[in-house]
Amino acid sequence: MIEKKFKITSDSGIHARPATKLVNIAVEFDSQIDLEINGKKVDLKSIMGLMSLGIYYGEYITIFCEGVDEKEALDALTKAIYSMRLGKEA
Repeated sequence: MIEKKFKITSDSGIHARPATKLVNIAVEFDSQIDLEINGKKVDLKSIMGLMSLGIYYGEYITIFCEGVDEKEALDALTKAIYSMRLGKEA
């Protein structure tokens, strides 16, 4: 299992559009991918789970990947977070 922590730097946090993009990336991989914030962990392949977290500016999230393609999954999600200017590595 690998993980990476990010600080959300987008003024809008993770709202519907970027959440959908992150979920669409996550479903491309076989690994289990979870996102945790404030002790709550959800499957990043679930848009409802991700949206239920209400992730705002200044909060910290951790993405966990476990499986055969975990490194590729985390790399793709990291790239997406940076390219959408959602956050930076904490």
